[in-house]
Amino acid sequence: QGDAAKGERVFNKCKACHAVGEGAKNKVGPPLNGIIGSAAGQAEGYKYSDALLAAADGGLVWDEETLTAFLTKPKDVIDRTKMSFPGLKKEDEIADIIAYLATFE
Repeated sequence: QGDAAKGERVFNKCKACHAVGEGAKNKVGPPLNGIIGSAAGQAEGYKYSDALLAAADGGLVWDEETLTAFLTKPKDVIDRTKMSFPGLKKEDEIADIIAYLATFE
């Protein structure tokens, strides 16, 4: 189980491209409010990659297991994702950021 307060600090690595919280809007990446447990490709007005849309059509859901894999190495989960971030190396950082994201409905 992650620590949301620590996850907020880890999210600094994400916020150049993603927003969370009230008024979060599309940036380079979609906002991540309500991401935990949601179907992939749901942010209104965001232009997802064909690869992510194909994964979404295949039933991809951003649960804890999928997010852990994606945050570890995005291109292993969605081969041609637009997300250029290479991934997080530390398991505790991944758990912390998932706990932080879970605080945003």
